[in-house]
Amino acid sequence: MATVTLEPARPEQRETLANLFQLYTYDFTEQWAGLDRGELGEDGLFAAYPNLGSYWQAPARQPFLIRADGHLAGFVLINDHSHSGLPLDFAVAEFFVVRKHRRSGVGRAAALAAIRPRPGQWELAVARKNTAALPFWRAIAAELASGRVETLDRDDAFWNGPILRFRVADLP
Repeated sequence: MATVTLEPARPEQRETLANLFQLYTYDFTEQWAGLDRGELGEDGLFAAYPNLGSYWQAPARQPFLIRADGHLAGFVLINDHSHSGLPLDFAVAEFFVVRKHRRSGVGRAAALAAIRPRPGQWELAVARKNTAALPFWRAIAAELASGRVETLDRDDAFWNGPILRFRVADLP
């Protein structure tokens, strides 16, 4: 398996992250069939990720680049936005691994590296149509929380899909 590292994204890497969001959005478009979301602009690009700049301004927001053997392989955004409306310390806002590195352990290593060193109450919200992601996130949550994971299900204007809530203990 590749050596996976998580690198804090610097403000001067904002364009790199914005470019990766084009690939991320492309992957999601098949889940948005029949919706107004995910249409290409006349410039051939998807709409920019909203408030990306806030990830370098708000202390609770943390952007990371994922690298596999030193090569750019994706990104992780961490924030403190609760999809459940319940108190939390951290949430995975967005997570993306390029197709080349999927199902090779890169995503698992990156997710663990993002979550494990941040003890507290976590939330992982998975879009209902993103059925392939749910087993991945259930396994990550179960490993980090020693199996104690609460699953909530929302289907309203606020969120549509399962929300995994778990606590990460302090590192020994």
